[in-house]
Amino acid sequence: MADGRADDNELVATSAAAITGRLDDRLYEMASSIQQILANEISELRGDAQLLELQRDTVAANVDTVFSAIRHNIPINRVEPPTAALEYARRLAQREVSVTALIRAYRLGHQRVMNFVADEIRDSELDPQLRMDVFEHISTIAFRYIDWMSQQVVAAYQNERDRWLENRNSLRAQQVREILDGTDIDVDATTTAIRYPVRRIHLAAVVWYREADRGDELVQLERFVNQLAHSLEAQERPLFISVDSITGWAWIPLSAATSNIAARVRAFAESRSDAPCIAVGNPLPGVDGFRHSHWQAQHARAVAIASGPDAHRVTAASDPGLPVAALLGENVHTARAWIADVLGPLAAHTDNDERLRETLRVFLGTGSSNKAAADQLHLHINTMKYRVNSAVKRRGQPITDDRLDVEVALLLCHWFGTAVLS
Repeated sequence: MADGRADDNELVATSAAAITGRLDDRLYEMASSIQQILANEISELRGDAQLLELQRDTVAANVDTVFSAIRHNIPINRVEPPTAALEYARRLAQREVSVTALIRAYRLGHQRVMNFVADEIRDSELDPQLRMDVFEHISTIAFRYIDWMSQQVVAAYQNERDRWLENRNSLRAQQVREILDGTDIDVDATTTAIRYPVRRIHLAAVVWYREADRGDELVQLERFVNQLAHSLEAQERPLFISVDSITGWAWIPLSAATSNIAARVRAFAESRSDAPCIAVGNPLPGVDGFRHSHWQAQHARAVAIASGPDAHRVTAASDPGLPVAALLGENVHTARAWIADVLGPLAAHTDNDERLRETLRVFLGTGSSNKAAADQLHLHINTMKYRVNSAVKRRGQPITDDRLDVEVALLLCHWFGTAVLS
């Protein structure tokens, strides 16, 4: 009985070898047919002549490899991936063609090859049962090959994509730093090199997470920047440069000056539970705007970092008093002592003192108008007067002689919070 099964298996293998041997003469026809299907079904694979030639060689090499494995009874795990197939995967990665398109190409190619196999078996003189056995034998090996080969090309694709992006980002980062350093540049050539419209109005941003806990923070940051750009109706892709594993610089090209930009950025960030910390400059035009908006964003970030856990999710250069706060962002310890001298007990870290400080800050910022300050804080005017008097009393001295010092001290408390409080 066992000998009979062995004989049957040998007959199936021999017949399968004969079928694939006859199909060898139609290798070019099969490759052309598969390539036509790929062009019709996957628009991403319609490349230039050079890439299409490599695609054709890839298809032919894959078909020839799997047929050789069938003819010579070679286990799939001992088959070497075709060089053309691995190189084709790398080229697609370099051109940012999705890996999904690559995998789909193998599935469509597998289906088309099996159609050729079915036609060849149908035209053979094998008896019906043997035909079914031969088709099943070839189908099983072909499927194993496609499954194994898909893993090989995906690995080659991903490795190349990682390498390519790292090199490309390194080059872009170098060119961006040259712009920021004030180097004279050819605007049009730089636009082409970094793939970003340097002549536009630029909204610069610094985005970051406070800590790394997922391993894909840079991917999340770049995705957030792209979505933010879309919400601001940017017509072209933003520029994103990674600084470290949890920090990135970004520029969003705007076609025209946009009003309330900080409010729109805040609204978008607040709508996202996974939003990173973000500091933004003002929208500014041209090369100088590219630089200056970035430095504004950097100063805003310095304030946010110095504020510690009290920092807002979004810090904007246009926020009232931020430039002044930025000047002291690297001297928080010195500022703390000065604030304690100016505000006295009002600089204490308590909820009541915080409420009194904010009330007094708004009061002074509205020109000492109780009504304007009450409207801004949504308080009754009598409540407003009571809090202002309480703040002055808590400080221990009037604010008439050193009003400017008091305003600056309150401003720093507003921005840096507990970092500068007693």
